[in-house]
Amino acid sequence: MTELQTLLFSLQDLTYKQFMMPLLPNVDPDSIIGIRTPVLRTIAKEYKEEAFLKQLPHTFFEENQIHAFRINRIKDFDIMMEYLEAFLPFVDNWATCDQMNPLCMKKHLPELLPSIQKWLVSRHEYTVRFGIGVLMRYYLDEAFEPAYLAWVGQLRRDEYYIRMMQAWYFATAMAKQPEDTIPWIEQKKLDPWVHNKSIQKAVESRRIDARTKDYLRTLRSKRKGNYGT
Repeated sequence: MTELQTLLFSLQDLTYKQFMMPLLPNVDPDSIIGIRTPVLRTIAKEYKEEAFLKQLPHTFFEENQIHAFRINRIKDFDIMMEYLEAFLPFVDNWATCDQMNPLCMKKHLPELLPSIQKWLVSRHEYTVRFGIGVLMRYYLDEAFEPAYLAWVGQLRRDEYYIRMMQAWYFATAMAKQPEDTIPWIEQKKLDPWVHNKSIQKAVESRRIDARTKDYLRTLRSKRKGNYGT
C-alpha cells in the first residue's frame, strides 16, 4: 500500500461509502474507500508528489478524484493538457469526469477547440462526456457559436452517461442561447431519448421561464430512442 493509500484509509467513512456506492453503479465497490469530496480536495491541494500524476491506472476511486483535482490546479495550459490527455482514458465514472474542471482553460478557449472536437469522437465514454461538459461550461456564453450545438446534437452514442450529458448540455443551452437552441427541439433533430430528456431537464431548470417551459412540454417526442421515453 502506498503512502497516499494509507492516508486515505485512515480517513475512511464506511457510512459515506455506502452512500456513494449506488451513485457510482459502474464502479467496483471494492475500489471505493469512502471519503467526502472536501477532504479529497484538501489532500489534492497539499499532496505535492509529482510522480502520482504519472502512476496510472490508480487502484481506488478516491485516487482518481485526487488526480482530477490536481489537474484542476495546474496553471500552465500546455502542462495541464499533457496530464489531462494522459488521464482521460482512465476516467471510469461520471463524478471524476464532471469534477475535472481545469481553471486555466478559461484563458485558452480558442486553442482548446481542436481538442474538444477530438474528445467528442473518442471511443471512450467519459472522454466524450468530458468534451461535452467543457462545451457546456465554457462555450454557452460569450464564446458561443451555433455550430457547437451540432457538435453535440449530431452525436449518436449508446452510452448512458454520454446521452445524459447531451441532454444536460441542451437544457443549459436552452436557458442561455434559446434562439439558436429551441429550433433543435422544435425540429426534433436530436435522438428521441436525448430530445425528451433535454426537455425534462429544461422544465426542471430555474433559469427558464414558465411560458417557455409550457411550450417545451408540447414538443415532447413520442418516438423511442435507445432508452425509450
